[in-house]
Amino acid sequence: MAERKLIAGHAVRRVRRQLGLTQAAMATALDISPSYLNLVERNQRPISATLLVRLAERFDFDARTLAASEPGGGAAAMRRRLADPMFADLDIDRGELEEWLASAPGGAEAFARAFDSRGAAGPGLDDGHDRVAREVRRAIEHWRNHFPDLDAAAEALADELRLASGDLGQAIAERLRIRHQLSVRILPVEVMPDRLKRLDLHARQLQLSELLDPASRIFAMAERLAGEVQGEVDAIVRGAGLSDRVAERLLRRHVTGYFAAAVMMPYARFLRACEATGYDIELLQRRFGAGFEQVAHRLTTLQRVGARGLPFFMLRVDRAGQVSKRYAGASVSPLVEGGLCPLWDVFAALARPGELVTQLVESEDGGRWLTMARSVQPHAGPLGGVRGRFAVAIGVAAGEAGGLAAARGIDLAGRAMPIGLGCTACTRVDCSQRSAPPAGRARIVSDREAGMTPFAFGGD
Repeated sequence: MAERKLIAGHAVRRVRRQLGLTQAAMATALDISPSYLNLVERNQRPISATLLVRLAERFDFDARTLAASEPGGGAAAMRRRLADPMFADLDIDRGELEEWLASAPGGAEAFARAFDSRGAAGPGLDDGHDRVAREVRRAIEHWRNHFPDLDAAAEALADELRLASGDLGQAIAERLRIRHQLSVRILPVEVMPDRLKRLDLHARQLQLSELLDPASRIFAMAERLAGEVQGEVDAIVRGAGLSDRVAERLLRRHVTGYFAAAVMMPYARFLRACEATGYDIELLQRRFGAGFEQVAHRLTTLQRVGARGLPFFMLRVDRAGQVSKRYAGASVSPLVEGGLCPLWDVFAALARPGELVTQLVESEDGGRWLTMARSVQPHAGPLGGVRGRFAVAIGVAAGEAGGLAAARGIDLAGRAMPIGLGCTACTRVDCSQRSAPPAGRARIVSDREAGMTPFAFGGD
């Protein structure tokens, strides 16, 4: 919380305006000077613990909203958006950005929503699903995909389960039986042909398909334990202020899954293992009995104050280049936003099942990122049936990747593959892979010469 106090002035200002108070009136109620409150609201002074207590006591202020209410998801999320090539000539520095967030949080939030709408749907493609997905993603980004109360509760529960049994799956099943009056049944595919899991409250059973691998079975059982933190889950969903029940259910599913992953990979133990192994994903999978995608997602959540992991981002992509998951975490990489570049080896992972594909890439803003991608198949299927395949990619800034197991043998200061955010957003010239000119640039067609690509284009 200490780091986030520095950019919490907008939250205090919002409370004051909602109550219809002047700065002088609120300052009197808080036993501080109006000038000090003015500095707090302008983010020129931190919010002390004493001031937080007074806000809570006198204005029913929930301090947890400081972590969840920063406009546009906070400075890191806004920097990712501003890394788009369309803003390259504006040269907005960190100081300007923080001043914007402090002085005009509503305007910053409006910009973030408009930008996200543009990036998620594309011109003319917006629909109800896109809107819901953007809402849920914005709610997750407000928390930077880190929910401290859930992590703390999951750690305490994981310790209890370890004392009960050395087998996590057995310990969870026993707790479900005793505490929740739920038995766990593994059913053959012919009995449950179109479902992977089902909660049968009449029979008091959690029914799981035999198609699920061991890690997915444990995850599905751990999700049911989220009922023990129902109050925290409800508070997160309610605080997001989503527009409809579909969005609320999607966010609840995400938060419940977050808790399940935190039970499987308790924060402190998982972070120690990451640091001891150089974030070796295969070793982490084996040590915690988790799947590749589960570990990759967990890496984006390691943002506990005083015990932070490396700032990874994560994407999940299908063979058509459609992104079904985007988690930025604390990363400021522009690669988590917008379109995909065919020169990025995330697609090569789809053709090399089971292999971790590592690549050093450079985005148009000059940022360098070490990325790792691997193909995943969520579950087996009936013989002859369609089985999904995706590529899960994670990345971290090259300057922070020196200690990674995946970086061994890679010159992080050497040549990196130049990539963009999709052809229509990329302004790199003479790219032989280009499939379209950048949006807003005039296409140049010549009868007398041809360059590396037929999609030559002019300047601004």
